[in-house]
Amino acid sequence: MKNILVLGIGNLLLTDDGVGVHAVRQLLEEVWPPSVKLLDAGTFTQDIFYLFEGYEELLILDIVHAGKEPGTLYLLSEEQLVRDESRRLSIHDIDLLDSLDMAERLHGKRPRLVIIGMEPQDFTSWSMELSPAVQENFPAFLELARREIRARLTD
Repeated sequence: MKNILVLGIGNLLLTDDGVGVHAVRQLLEEVWPPSVKLLDAGTFTQDIFYLFEGYEELLILDIVHAGKEPGTLYLLSEEQLVRDESRRLSIHDIDLLDSLDMAERLHGKRPRLVIIGMEPQDFTSWSMELSPAVQENFPAFLELARREIRARLTD
């Protein structure tokens, strides 16, 4: 079985920006194999390269700004994120890519990055509640995360 690190990224105080953190907190209540580690990373994505050691897969749960309808789900590889600048997670993605580069320099390898994202409706208002569009698609976001975790365990 592969070792998988799942990070929920975002700010819980800024409405939809916290969708990744809300998701990982809910997934933490479920039973997962020991090779799956789920963490609430908040907004701290720089200098977290030390977390990546020993993991073959890194799944990020976060918002993605790609100009689609709020609540739209995304499944993106690192290559797609780097190639298409119109698909930006939030301000967290650049620091995250730098941390992956540092992990590779330090350990000689890096985990395969997959982003599970959702288009936000509101990421600037102060609220710990998700917007209606994101809340409506939150169960599908969770199911996509579950499916991708399971698929990568035996991939």
